[in-house]
Amino acid sequence: MDSEEFSLPLSRLANERLHAMVPGGAHTYAKGDDQYPEDLAPVISHGQGAHVWDIDGNRYIEYGSGLRSVSLGHAHPRVIEAVRRELDRGSNFVRPSVVEVEAAERFLATVPTAEMVKFAKNGSDATTAAVRLARAATGRPRVAVCGDHPFFSVDDWFIGTTPMAAGIPAATTDLTVTFPYGDLAATEDLLTRHRGEVACLILEPATHTEPPPGYLQGLRELADRHGCVLVFDEMITGLRWSEAGAQGLYGVVPDLSTFGKALGNGFAVSALAGRRDLMERGGLRHSGDRVFLLSTTHGAETHSLAAAMAVLTTYVEEGITARLHALGERLAAGVRDAAAAMGVGDHLVVRGRASNLVFATLDENRQPSQPYRTLFLRRLLTGGVLAPSFVVSSALDDADIDHTVEVVAQACAVYRKALDAGDPTPWLGGRPVKPVFRRSA
Repeated sequence: MDSEEFSLPLSRLANERLHAMVPGGAHTYAKGDDQYPEDLAPVISHGQGAHVWDIDGNRYIEYGSGLRSVSLGHAHPRVIEAVRRELDRGSNFVRPSVVEVEAAERFLATVPTAEMVKFAKNGSDATTAAVRLARAATGRPRVAVCGDHPFFSVDDWFIGTTPMAAGIPAATTDLTVTFPYGDLAATEDLLTRHRGEVACLILEPATHTEPPPGYLQGLRELADRHGCVLVFDEMITGLRWSEAGAQGLYGVVPDLSTFGKALGNGFAVSALAGRRDLMERGGLRHSGDRVFLLSTTHGAETHSLAAAMAVLTTYVEEGITARLHALGERLAAGVRDAAAAMGVGDHLVVRGRASNLVFATLDENRQPSQPYRTLFLRRLLTGGVLAPSFVVSSALDDADIDHTVEVVAQACAVYRKALDAGDPTPWLGGRPVKPVFRRSA
């Protein structure tokens, strides 16, 4: 279908209704309609496997499913069956459920570098709990975050460092410092400059780039030497890098780590895991000051924990991580070949580990461009591909990948025309997409 004929009238009306009631029109900024071409932000009716349908009746091959959370595909039968078994048994009680015992055992068996685990509902709660533990254990106020990674938490200690810092006191933000990924010398300089003040180093162990040789081990040694806690945010890398996350793949053991996203295949569950002596500070079997670690009404809701157990079992028994890598490699090769064939191989750039692919859209000067991203997304949507990233799910098949590459080739032909014209504006269909983190709406 020609992109000029492609319209989403029902989705457009639903988006207007959302904006009237929900700030931002979505419950996650990354899902906002400002992230999509104007009037082409589909509102989803349902999903099955690697496909989703919008309320206008269009079917899409979906990438980045649920912001990387639905890695097995929508309504995965093993996950749904595990949840269904719990439906008639109640979801929340005044005392722990036996499901909490089983889920903790399953998690710790899958992530053997961790000694204790506590479940929650979202990643922000888990990372903030890690920061609080580190501050309590070290008696230090500062948090050092990797400045090259885009998101760690909705809480003040992190959001205060972004362009959306409205409402956050400077006194809070001043306690967060940043270090660059892959640069041990700069991190050591930071720790020396704030000697005795940094409670923890928190980073994604890997995301869009592989860690340089020896880097993670070097961070481990720096943290030990400077007496701070090493925290791996494994929200993205957990399961996608290996069943035990990046720590399982690279063999470097953090003091604390946080998991989420793929852990529940769309059900709300996250985890804080780590060393017993640190984690127990939030428990009852220690003699020090108590840490209010994680205490949430819905943190151990049985359906999500059942989903997590099914996910962990499926990954191990069906070799899901290897399948994600194989699918991603096929997709990356196809997209790169298509872009090169259309003469835009230096402008549409696929990056990242095969199980976690993203793409960059570069302009005539090979600089990141939101207008060119808009042009590209518009053509993908017209071709039935919903792809804010190229992050794969295991539900994709070769036919899905082949169709995606075909649509990418068509999009690249338009990309080439825009580059030749030196202006993508005629192909945008409206305002360009916008970055999530920006100061004004």
